[in-house]
Formats: sequence, C-alpha cells, structure tokens
Amino acid sequence: MFSLRPLAGAILTSALLTGYAVTPAAASVQESATVSQTAAAARPGNGKVLYDRVSGGEGVLKIKNGTAKDGVVTLVRGKTKAFSLYVRAKSTASFKRVDDGNYTVYFTTGYRFSTSKRKFTKSASYQRFNDRLRFSTTATQSTIWTLTLNPVKGGNARTSGVNPKDFPS
Repeated sequence: MFSLRPLAGAILTSALLTGYAVTPAAASVQESATVSQTAAAARPGNGKVLYDRVSGGEGVLKIKNGTAKDGVVTLVRGKTKAFSLYVRAKSTASFKRVDDGNYTVYFTTGYRFSTSKRKFTKSASYQRFNDRLRFSTTATQSTIWTLTLNPVKGGNARTSGVNPKDFPS
C-alpha cells in the first residue's frame, strides 16, 4: 500500500524557490545550442516545478519518494493539469501553493528524464492514486497532504496503472 495522509495546520505563506540555468551573453550560436541540448538532457533538481498553473492557494503537498527511480507528480483538477513537481529518488519535495479543490494525482517514475519530451526515457512507469485529494482553506487552517510514492506497510492509498498516452504530460 502507498501512504496518503491529510494534516490540518496553520495557513502557510512559504514560497517554493526553483533554480534555472543561464547561458553567458557572449556565447556563440554553436555554444548556445550545445548548452540547450545539455540542459534538456540534464536531470532536474529535487523539487523543480516542471509545470505550474496554480494561482497561489494555501494548500501544501509533500511528496516522499522512497524508490530508486526519480519521479514526477502531477495534480489534475477536473480535466485541467494544475502542476507537476520533480522528486528525485530517495528524496522529499513540497509544493506550497495548492488552490482549494479536488485533485487527481498522477505520477511517473523512471530514469533519464527528458525535459523536452516531458517524460522518462528509461524504465518509465505511469500510475495514479485512486482517491482524489481535497484541499480546503479556512481563516485558521489549510490542508496539508503527504504522499509516498513507494509502498508503505499500513499505507491507506491504492494506485492504478495508467496508459502512457493518457498521462497528463
């Protein structure tokens, strides 16, 4: 079983900071192309936001990846992709601006993530949690969910395989 656990807590105002690579201004066209190809093949940092269409809610999603593979967790609200977060193997990452609502959680794990193709190019698997996550904020509380991508003894969440063509990339 996987672990799916809600927590109530004080409203959080933290922001998630992400890094980015900058090419030197004086680089030639050939050097820039090489840097772009390298950046596309580079392994994203832990907690890197790969897609973000969230307007700034107070909910928090914590993801623990206890597997040997890197993972990408994607939340979908209705039929609209909300955000995707990269979580390296044996690491934990958080997204701290989840809007109120119900979300379906998809995740993929694998090796050699291609940022240009938005997928793992080696040993990829695609799954989703069967239960939706509900985020809600009041004047004194906001929702915090903790997801674990690896099976957990006594866990309370079930997952289902997803056809790669149906995965929200």
